[in-house]
Amino acid sequence: MLLIDSLLDFFLETRKASETICEPLEIEDYVVQPVVDVSPPKWHLGHTTWFFEEFILKPHAKGYKEFDADFSFVFNSYYEAVGKRVVRSDRGNLSRPSVNRVYAYREYVTEGIKALFSTSQEESLNALLEMGIHHEKQHQELLLTDIKYILGNNPLLPMYSDTFIDHPVETHTQDWIAMEEGIFSIGHNSDAFCYDNELGQHKVFLQPYKISNKLVTNGEFMDFIEAGAYQRFDLWHAEGWDWVNLQHIKAPLYWHQIEGEWWHYTTKGLQKVDNDKPITHISYFEAFAYAQWKGMRLPTEFEWEAAQEFFPWGKRWEWTESAYLPYPNYQKAEGALGEYNGKFMVNQKVLRGGSVATPAKHTRHTYRNFFHPQLRWQFTGLRLAQ
Repeated sequence: MLLIDSLLDFFLETRKASETICEPLEIEDYVVQPVVDVSPPKWHLGHTTWFFEEFILKPHAKGYKEFDADFSFVFNSYYEAVGKRVVRSDRGNLSRPSVNRVYAYREYVTEGIKALFSTSQEESLNALLEMGIHHEKQHQELLLTDIKYILGNNPLLPMYSDTFIDHPVETHTQDWIAMEEGIFSIGHNSDAFCYDNELGQHKVFLQPYKISNKLVTNGEFMDFIEAGAYQRFDLWHAEGWDWVNLQHIKAPLYWHQIEGEWWHYTTKGLQKVDNDKPITHISYFEAFAYAQWKGMRLPTEFEWEAAQEFFPWGKRWEWTESAYLPYPNYQKAEGALGEYNGKFMVNQKVLRGGSVATPAKHTRHTYRNFFHPQLRWQFTGLRLAQ
């Protein structure tokens, strides 16, 4: 647990970072919701603020006056224990409250947290504040990827920022890391912050395997496309094959074939695909099919964690072959915070690592991200195993 002064600085740094992400936006960009999985930027700014108000200020700050009684309904995401909320698909209908009022809400709650923690030394409150900080960091990643989806589906394909740094080319030599069979410790085991889904450190036995020290590149994935692999049913799960055909999937998200060349939408606008950069914005279905095409497979999350010290990671969320399940002796938190991770442990695949959109001081080698297998608006890629 961080000392309170450091924790408050971390809090303020995180609050500022969310607003910095939104600086390139026009006011009209804040409300757009192209699909149900993408939330408007204004909603993210309000929801992360509501989290601090709902779980810290309202129950613990004596005499605290709620900013707006309607905001719990507007900015609650999925916490059944907290009460009613706007249906997720309707977040784009929230032309009100205004962007200015949401920013006023952020300032009000930030000042409330500063006032509370200038007098409180309760360890339990510090833990809540640290959870709230990392919750906002999770939403910063979602905020960036949602903004990219919003602008990437605008017919003009406008640039978000010319300073956002995408994943660089991996210049090290391709190699296969040989891992001997053995028993490995999996899960978080330190006093540093982690989520409850990383807890329950346990042993796993792994058979011998090899794992690539490099991510699959755009050029390598282009070979998969040009080999007609999106038309080969034998490479896909049945559900994946249905998805490909029903959604008419022919390439990764944001890819466009223009006069025989592949282009893709980036945060800098429409650019030619760089063959040497790691592939991104692919679904688990596509990652699995590519591995099948190569005669290989995806690593399990345990294989990934056991080998992670031998390769660079953190610039692409990496699909694994593991279903998102609880570790042994997993325990949900009491109350509404128990809804944070546990209730999503079904029908999802685990991703490991992090991405260029993941904020600093947030990811670690035990971090377990999770998404449904068809989703690809995050910066998702793959690493092969055999």
